[in-house]
Amino acid sequence: MTHPSKRKGNRYEREIVEEAEAKGLEAERAFASDGRSLGEAESCDVLIRGDESMITDAVRIQAKRRKNIANYITPDEEVDIQVVRENYGDSLAIVPLGFFLDLLREATEHSPKPTDSNQ
Repeated sequence: MTHPSKRKGNRYEREIVEEAEAKGLEAERAFASDGRSLGEAESCDVLIRGDESMITDAVRIQAKRRKNIANYITPDEEVDIQVVRENYGDSLAIVPLGFFLDLLREATEHSPKPTDSNQ
């Protein structure tokens, strides 16, 4: 029998895929939470594919679900994005998943379509 925390993580990965698909995006969960099954790094849990004309062909997601998240990390209701950085580290944007998927969908819909150079 699978460990309860593993089952919780698998459910969360499926939730992410379902929410992305509900926004009209193509999403796929890595088999056994191993990104190598998708041709990605082992740490990739979910792959959301974009339009061929987008700068990146896919968004790679590592899903982490915790009982509690530090209050200073989660965005207040008055803001859309929380940005955090550790000393000497990269800045990270914390965005509600629905907002992020909307941005991704809009980027896919409004990206320039490739032109046929043979015409």
